[in-house]
Amino acid sequence: MYKPNEFAKKLGVSVKTLHRWDEAGKLPAKRTLSGHRYYTEDDLLIAQGLKPIEAKRKTVVYCRVSSNAQKPELKNQVVAMESFCLGRGLAVDEWIQEIGGGLNFRRKKFLSIIFSIIKGEVAILVVAHKDRLCRFAFDFVEEIATSVGCVIVVANQESLSPQQELVEDLMAIIHCFSCRLYGLRNYTKQIKNILDNPSQNNLDLDQEKIQC
Repeated sequence: MYKPNEFAKKLGVSVKTLHRWDEAGKLPAKRTLSGHRYYTEDDLLIAQGLKPIEAKRKTVVYCRVSSNAQKPELKNQVVAMESFCLGRGLAVDEWIQEIGGGLNFRRKKFLSIIFSIIKGEVAILVVAHKDRLCRFAFDFVEEIATSVGCVIVVANQESLSPQQELVEDLMAIIHCFSCRLYGLRNYTKQIKNILDNPSQNNLDLDQEKIQC
């Protein structure tokens, strides 16, 4: 990893030249979580003409918690992922943080990542734990990513998967099915009433027609 001044010295150019190349897309710089530019050995080979510039595909880190009350946990998650990526030698192009439930597949940033993956814009997606991406259907999402050449890297850091959030998600599922079951019971009672009193129900329908 090279800082801009170190990289500029190796190439014999100024840091301002590197900034111009970055802004023009000629040689985009990598960025740390805090936004500082840096360069890699691959960037050096490209700048020296020893390696062709390939179509840019991003390495993205996605961090998520389910509520605003968990913002401190989100911060810890981001810090842990920065250490993880540095340890793995992953040059991160984009850091995405989101607050939203793992059962919600309409999260804006989550959908943005999925669409970018499908378009072939993402080479590597890094998450702390499978449930940080989505509570269920991770294998399905991974299958889609694999089909377009995107690798999902899971750090498997259990400490960054809040147990309370799991409990809340399970309670939400139970509540959803309970409501559906209650509605189904009411619907069943209505059907039984119609079958037991066909003439009365026909009369009710005729009266509704007259009122209309």
